Amino acid sequence: MSSSSMSARLEELVALLDLERIERNLFRARHPEGRTGRLYGGQIMAQAMKAAIETVDEDRRPHSLHGYFLRPGDPAVPALIDVERIRDGRSFTTRRVVVVQHGHAIFNMDVSFQVAEPGLEHQLDMPALTPPPERKIPEALKEPPFIAWRQEHKALQGNDPHPPRQHIWFRTSGPVADDPVLHTCLLVYESDNALLSTGRLPHRGSFDRARLQMASLDHAMWFHHPAVERWRADEWLLYALDSPSSSASRGYNRGLIFTEDGLLVASTMQEGLMRQR
Repeated sequence: MSSSSMSARLEELVALLDLERIERNLFRARHPEGRTGRLYGGQIMAQAMKAAIETVDEDRRPHSLHGYFLRPGDPAVPALIDVERIRDGRSFTTRRVVVVQHGHAIFNMDVSFQVAEPGLEHQLDMPALTPPPERKIPEALKEPPFIAWRQEHKALQGNDPHPPRQHIWFRTSGPVADDPVLHTCLLVYESDNALLSTGRLPHRGSFDRARLQMASLDHAMWFHHPAVERWRADEWLLYALDSPSSSASRGYNRGLIFTEDGLLVASTMQEGLMRQR
């Protein structure tokens, strides 16, 4: 990377992933300073993932997560993260995580871990796209924790319907330490970005955006290759997104995450509320 330091917001995010351990399976998570409204779902997922990893042996890598967003998160109140040690097998380990605020669960997630094992391999090809040149990245895009460059930016300037597909190049806004746990949690954080909006693309111009209620309902993610060893969150990754269906005020969305040289490192699925009020 050309940048030699983190943005202030990336530094803050990395600090927020350093959870306070209260008891063996109980953690406290804090939130960004000055945040108003509701918490970003990717932050809660990343912190829940970090808590789960803290309870698992180092030879176990996360290979999947399945979570449900139950209530909006309150940025004014720290969250308690309770990890239940469901199973510790010879090859697989399972953890159930519940994030609590104001005495109620706001998010729950199951995470499965596996020891490293060789096996058969195949993958879909990456779309024939390349990352943006450094000179074209506006300074404003370098302020958030992640730089996100939408390949279809020009096509989405208006408000016309667009096929339910988009491609976003992303990486952290500065280099981060060679810590696989940190890179994994950062990828979980960013995986929540843009998924929900993909299902809105074919309906552009047919609704009043101010009256469209949107919220993530669930989120699933699969990790195909280990962090740092095969990919890094501070190097360009391509998020290829599509939305096969929307109905009953819900949008169903999918994503594939590739390295710049075409390795498929993770896959996501999410259903979200798309309710016209």
